[in-house]
Amino acid sequence: MMKQISKVSITDRIVDPEIEYEILGSYLSRTPDKDTTVLLVWHQAVDKEYLDNFPNLEAIVRYGVGFDQIDLDACNERNVVVCNNPDYCTEEVSDTAVAMILNCSRKLSCYNDQARLYKNGWQENTIPNINRISHQTVGVIGLGRIGTRTLQCCQAIRYKTQFYDPYLPEGSDKVFGTKKCDSLDELLGTSDIVTLHCPLNEKTKGLVDEKFLSKMKRGSSLVNTARGQLIKNLDDIYNALKSNHLEMVGLDVLPKEPPVDDLLISAWRTREESLAGRLIINPHTAYHSIESALEQRRKAAETALLGIQSGEFRNVVSN
Repeated sequence: MMKQISKVSITDRIVDPEIEYEILGSYLSRTPDKDTTVLLVWHQAVDKEYLDNFPNLEAIVRYGVGFDQIDLDACNERNVVVCNNPDYCTEEVSDTAVAMILNCSRKLSCYNDQARLYKNGWQENTIPNINRISHQTVGVIGLGRIGTRTLQCCQAIRYKTQFYDPYLPEGSDKVFGTKKCDSLDELLGTSDIVTLHCPLNEKTKGLVDEKFLSKMKRGSSLVNTARGQLIKNLDDIYNALKSNHLEMVGLDVLPKEPPVDDLLISAWRTREESLAGRLIINPHTAYHSIESALEQRRKAAETALLGIQSGEFRNVVSN
C-alpha cells in the first residue's frame, strides 16, 4: 500500500476522465493540487519547478511510451517513481512502419504523384528501379516490442531481414529467424530499407546524421516511427534525397514538433517536384487507433491503481 491517502490527478489533455474514473473511482481527482500522490501525465513537462507543486507526490504514470519530458533525476531525488505505458500502441506503430516500408518498395506515393501528369499512355509508365520484395533487405535498428513485430511482419511479406541491437544476447538471431549484424555500419551498408525502432537516450540522440546517411546504400530508404530526435538535422535528410543517395523517406516523428520550415519541411510543404512521392511525413500519429486510445488510458489508470493497492508499480523507468 502507498504511505498515505491516495489521490490521483490528470495533468493535461483529458477533458472527460470517464475511463479513468471507471478504474480509479474515488481515488481520482479532476484537479492536481498539493495533496496529489499520483500524477497521470500526457504532454506536461515535469521538471524540478513543476514537482515543487506536489509535496506529497509518490508516483508519475505517463500515458505514452516516451518519458524524455520528465526529469528522472529530479524525481529520483524526491523518491518519486516514474512509470510509462510501453505496449498500448505496439501494433499501430509497427503497422505504420510496415506501411512506410512497403511504400518504399512499391512506390505507391511516387506513382500517385506522377500518374496525374501522364498525357500519353497509362500502364506502360512504370518506375524502372523497383525490385521484387523478396529481393530486398529490411534492416531493423532496435529489436524491442515494436522493432520485433515490424521485423516479423516484414518476414511474413517475404522481405529478407536483419537487425542491429547491441543489447540483445548472442543467439537472438536464431530466436527471430533472421540475421544479427555485428555493427551498425554493417546493417547500413547492406540494407535496402532501414527502419528505426530504438529508444531516445544519450547514445542514440542525433544518431542519424550526415555520416550515418553516407554509410547507407546508395538508393536505399529510411523509415523512422521511433523518436524524432534520433535525427540530428533534417537538412541532412533533404540533401540525401536531393542527391538521390536516399530513394525514399518515411517519417512519423520529427526532431521538433510541430516542425520548423528548414530545407526538408519547406520542400515538403511546397511539394518540391524533385521529392514528389519520395517523402512521407505523418504528424506523429502512428500510435493512434480507436482501440489503442482506449487501451492507453485504461493501462495508465490500472498502473496507478496497482501502485495504490499493492505499492508495486509496473513499467518503472526511474532508478
